[in-house]
Amino acid sequence: MTNRRKMIAGNWKMNGTHKLVATMVNTLAENTTDQADIVLFPPYVYLSDMIHQAKNTSIAVGAQNCAVHLQGAYTGEVSATMLEEMGCRYVIVGHSERRALYGETNELVAQKVAAVMSCQLTPVLCIGETAAQREAGETMTVLQDQLAVVLNRSEGTTILSKMVIAYEPVWAIGTGKTATPELAQETHSQIRQFLAQYSPVIAEQVILLYGGSVKADNAAALSSMPDIDGFLVGGASLDPTQFLLICQAAIKGR
Repeated sequence: MTNRRKMIAGNWKMNGTHKLVATMVNTLAENTTDQADIVLFPPYVYLSDMIHQAKNTSIAVGAQNCAVHLQGAYTGEVSATMLEEMGCRYVIVGHSERRALYGETNELVAQKVAAVMSCQLTPVLCIGETAAQREAGETMTVLQDQLAVVLNRSEGTTILSKMVIAYEPVWAIGTGKTATPELAQETHSQIRQFLAQYSPVIAEQVILLYGGSVKADNAAALSSMPDIDGFLVGGASLDPTQFLLICQAAIKGR
């Protein structure tokens, strides 16, 4: 039996309104307890509002991305330094959409993880394989490559102890397809086994989230798996009622 704390994170992507910020925070604050870590990742323009709204709650706030640099002449970029100053606690790094749409490489993702951690923020490192890669039997090769570039640095063990890892099969993101609980557990278990090469003790403590069309009707079954410690939720995190149900299912699971 694990004592890892559950985490449910909501990635709003390029969605949301000021009204939704208030509704979401109020709904979660009134109907959840501190039995799990609940983190919301709105677009940059709503971060200040959400941090203010969540001030007296147990809800944490994070950013969906950050620059690899901490300051400088980088028009349009936002640094981890700025995010920490405004009250963020987490930053999503290496989401498959960033990798696919903006060409973020494993090395760039590793540099972003370092930037996030230098500001005492927690990186939520996203890893995942495409449908073609899974069908070719390359899932773990891809995931290990994505992890190794981050962890093969001199401070790799320290990095591992201070980050959250989100496994998001690319073929299940926004498609309505979801890995079965058994398939998701198998992959999570293999990820944890790989992490044990760096530190068996820390590997057992690392929070591993599952993402990929998570909804209220599949959250309980997924959450019951021993190596699934919570979720990184996309579309369903824009619906206060459904996201609350996912949070409640995760808390009751395992």
